[in-house]
Amino acid sequence: MKTRFYPTIQYVLFLAATFAGFSAVQAADEKIWHVKAVHPEGRLLDVKAVDKDGKLHAVKAIESDGNLHLLDVKALVDGNRLPVKILVSDDKLAPVKAIGADGTLYGIKAVTPEGDKLDVKGVGRSGTLTHIKALGPQGVHYGIKALSPDGRMYDIKGIKMSADRVETKVNGVEVAAHVKALPPVADGTK
Repeated sequence: MKTRFYPTIQYVLFLAATFAGFSAVQAADEKIWHVKAVHPEGRLLDVKAVDKDGKLHAVKAIESDGNLHLLDVKALVDGNRLPVKILVSDDKLAPVKAIGADGTLYGIKAVTPEGDKLDVKGVGRSGTLTHIKALGPQGVHYGIKALSPDGRMYDIKGIKMSADRVETKVNGVEVAAHVKALPPVADGTK
């Protein structure tokens, strides 16, 4: 005869406390990196997500559990972490956007000290990597980098995991590549 297990309230509270503690440990092991555009003169420009009203929101790279191989890039909008992706497009320069839970798109821009907003786009590919740059005046491209609290600098790239044109859909939006921060890659591009 089988006996059914009915958890006691103490057991349920123990599990809840254990998982809550586990989550707190996970959050404690997280580091937030700045995302910046590097101007050819060496200045750093903020990279922001821009909503339909023109409000600027932080874009950050997230290091979790000491993983320094691949960092998530997220837009921080109203307390939410939105994925930043390269969208499927027929344009020569691939759109880089943050995607809200309802499919709302947020532009990703580099912001100059004068307040000008420069488009951030995928400008070319090397194999499965898409090079992401800020588009400056006269066709100049500014590298997009993640800067750690301890001074490391990583490249921001689009990463394609499949050969399909549509990598995945996020909240109804077709995605061509995932935007990540990774250690510098010797790829021969400037």
